[in-house]
Amino acid sequence: MPFNLVCPASRGLSLALARTLLQRSPHPLIATARTNPDEVKGRILSGLNIPDDQVTVLQVDVTEEDTLSSAVQSIKQTHPNDHLNILISSAGVLHPERSPKDITKSDVLHTLSTNLLGPMLVMKHFSPFLPSKKTALDKPAVWVNISARVGSIEDNRLGGWYSYRATKAGVNQLTKTLNIHLKATAGGNAFAVAMHPGTVKTDLSREFWGNVEKEKLFEPEYAAERLVGVVERLGDGDGGGFFDWKGERIPW
Repeated sequence: MPFNLVCPASRGLSLALARTLLQRSPHPLIATARTNPDEVKGRILSGLNIPDDQVTVLQVDVTEEDTLSSAVQSIKQTHPNDHLNILISSAGVLHPERSPKDITKSDVLHTLSTNLLGPMLVMKHFSPFLPSKKTALDKPAVWVNISARVGSIEDNRLGGWYSYRATKAGVNQLTKTLNIHLKATAGGNAFAVAMHPGTVKTDLSREFWGNVEKEKLFEPEYAAERLVGVVERLGDGDGGGFFDWKGERIPW
């Protein structure tokens, strides 16, 4: 049976994405959390009429490779013959440098470790669960990297946010490269896309809520519904693309 995976899924948009997938997909959900997996499982299931055994939360820190290796072993035990249906890789932090003088080595390393190395390690360890060319499928599996419009080089008109922009541009490159790999290994059975959720009302963007028009500041649940809706409409021909929450392509 296919399964969905959200990494991480402990709060904000990531939590909302896990809950949305759980409600819209018949497949079991595997989620990850850096700490307190039982507590996170409770958040995911809160208020939902969904059996407890539909959700597994594994303790993973995307910057610590041994935790990803342990998660892989757990999944192999519980889903020995299963494959991914939708995976959403959503780790992210923001240190908003407004000018070069604001750049600090510690903040940049933190951003690179979480926003770029993290998704790269998630890709290394979890992409083998994607279906192969030999898998019989009605619809291809989708690998989703949560990116951001500010990662677009062509769309950069305001400047600033040096480390965040750089890492999201890197995530876009990872997505394109993974999709090329999947063409060879999965044929039309799996593809990868990068997605921009809009400005979501989470702790990551809290400092900037006042600068965003009210109608463009989304609650996590709304953003998650829109993103998952776009994912459900995408096909293999969209692989390697960069899309926003409306399903519109964003330039690289």
